[in-house]
Amino acid sequence: MSRVGVFVCHCGENIGRTVDCAKVAEAAGALPGVVHSVDYKYMCSDPGQNMVRAAIRDLKLDGVVVAACSPAMHEPTFRRATLGEGLNPFRCEMVNVREQCSWVHEDRPAATEKAVDLVRMMVEKVKRNEDLFPIKVPLTRRALVVGGGIAGIQAALDMANAGIPVVMVEKEPSIGGHMSQLSETFPTLDCSQCILTPRMVEVAQHPLITLHTFSEIEKVEGYIGNFRVTVRKKARSVDMAKCTGCGVCQQKCPQKKIPSEFDAGLGSRAAIYIPFPQAVPNKPVIDRERCTHFKTGKCGVCEKVCGPGAVDFEQQDEFVVENVGAAVLATGYQLYDIGDPGAGLRGYPEYGGGKIADVIDGLQFERLASASGPTGGEIRRPSDGKVPQTVVFLQCIGSRDRAKGIEYCSKICCMYTAKHALLYKHKVHEGKAVVFYMDVRAPGKGYDEFVRRAVEEDEVLYLRGKVSRLYEDDGRIVVSGVDTLAGMPVEIRADLVVLATAIRPQAGAARLAQKFGVGYDGHAFYSEAHPKLRPVESAAAGVMLAGVCQGPKDIPEAVAQASAAAAKVAVLFSRETLDREPVVARVNEAVCAGCFACQEVCPYGAVELNEVRDRQGRLLRRTARVNAGVCNGCGTCVATCPSKSLELAGYTDEQIFAQISALVP
Repeated sequence: MSRVGVFVCHCGENIGRTVDCAKVAEAAGALPGVVHSVDYKYMCSDPGQNMVRAAIRDLKLDGVVVAACSPAMHEPTFRRATLGEGLNPFRCEMVNVREQCSWVHEDRPAATEKAVDLVRMMVEKVKRNEDLFPIKVPLTRRALVVGGGIAGIQAALDMANAGIPVVMVEKEPSIGGHMSQLSETFPTLDCSQCILTPRMVEVAQHPLITLHTFSEIEKVEGYIGNFRVTVRKKARSVDMAKCTGCGVCQQKCPQKKIPSEFDAGLGSRAAIYIPFPQAVPNKPVIDRERCTHFKTGKCGVCEKVCGPGAVDFEQQDEFVVENVGAAVLATGYQLYDIGDPGAGLRGYPEYGGGKIADVIDGLQFERLASASGPTGGEIRRPSDGKVPQTVVFLQCIGSRDRAKGIEYCSKICCMYTAKHALLYKHKVHEGKAVVFYMDVRAPGKGYDEFVRRAVEEDEVLYLRGKVSRLYEDDGRIVVSGVDTLAGMPVEIRADLVVLATAIRPQAGAARLAQKFGVGYDGHAFYSEAHPKLRPVESAAAGVMLAGVCQGPKDIPEAVAQASAAAAKVAVLFSRETLDREPVVARVNEAVCAGCFACQEVCPYGAVELNEVRDRQGRLLRRTARVNAGVCNGCGTCVATCPSKSLELAGYTDEQIFAQISALVP
């Protein structure tokens, strides 16, 4: 005879406001096999857990049902309490009466009745639960970092400095990300390159970091602790071992008018190029789409002038397999394009749609302001090279605009716009800087003071309002908008307009997330496992998140999150083996027909072929077998199996039927 205890949590008022918890506990107490039933304000608190432990100990319970919030939140908590009293933790089950009752119903009696039904079903399941034990799987103490921006660099260095070997994969020819393009950083106005480049060099020289640049993730197999990642190293057309980085090839290359990605299209580069002088690695790559040799078979100047003979036109993509135990995704961001944003978003034809040369975005202004930029740090117009006397900055371009398809705030635009206006005033003292804003969001340390400094000390004019139209007139740009505080239309003739365009995930972010099994939102920002309690972990076990791939954030936030992700990996690697949930599929090989329909539908590749042989080694038949270390317990194979040879531990047919029967009078 089972001895089940039922514990009903009020969750403060979260549950208690809508569900009559006392009535649920009273009804549960009358169920067959239930020997104890009680309700409490906060069952997850220390006194609440002590109530559970005392009941197990004193009443010799063999099953526990906790009616509370989501199992994703507190199931481990109650299972630890159960284990503490010597009861197998998988004899403890949670009923989610918060999300399934109190949060979705307004009618208190109906919500209470539903809660009683759910508890009754779970009691019947727990009565049939069996002891399950965690699955021990081996652990590869080696981590992968995808993305070589500041977040990826921080995570890689933190892990490597903790003694963890790291593999970093960066799709661009150099690490550094967008931070390497910045002039100064707010609110301290530190030189971005001075902060970043030593860290880039440290990554390249660290003995525990393997760096793959100009590379992408091709395939991901395996599971937490044992990932097998295939990396595609794209052909650079340059032998890295032979190249000395002298730069003669890019000096002699006749193709020198290709827009430079590093200078955001404001500068130019050669077809064979090093992205920027401080690039890591400081070796060139050939742009095959623009190289004359690859287009026509002629030229080949770079090959002729290369002393070490490093140019290799025949070089092919290389595939490298890396075995790692955990991964940190730090893939960064791209900026919204007002001309062609793609992804179903609307552009800004009213702002010229990207066709007005002197309407630029924030990254382009960074390159103008940078000493390593195309103008050597002088603020000059892209169209004619003149110093602009009036610069208008527009905030929230794309962001917070449902009509354009992006409803979220890009978070850092208020601060970098203030920085841009301040830098402009520092470089062009007699110039006029005007900022159009919706509201100023500056909640970080020293941020509000920084904005005030721009307004009060550098006399930047802030106008609250939106700009309806930008158009060219006599060599200048007419900014037509409304000052909503003064309640009057405004028209400014500007020499340069800088747009604070929305931050978006990198192109291909969704495809990468699918390879790792990571969730993402409608904009392809990666989803954390829990926004408050697990903000740097994804729902895919062993895959952490760092930086803007999760959502817009500034440099300090990205660095802090990267260090947190590195710490999570270090905690994971602190054990000899990993304990996995034993809720996995298992095959009854005696009745398995060997059709392998289960193998076709398994999303984790957990179903393997098993050969049954006699004592003489002769093959008798083939059956399916589940690799418990790979199985995630989704149950797809169980539902698919035509011979009903598969069963999910903890969710057997007997348990499911018992739950259904509990609902039928």
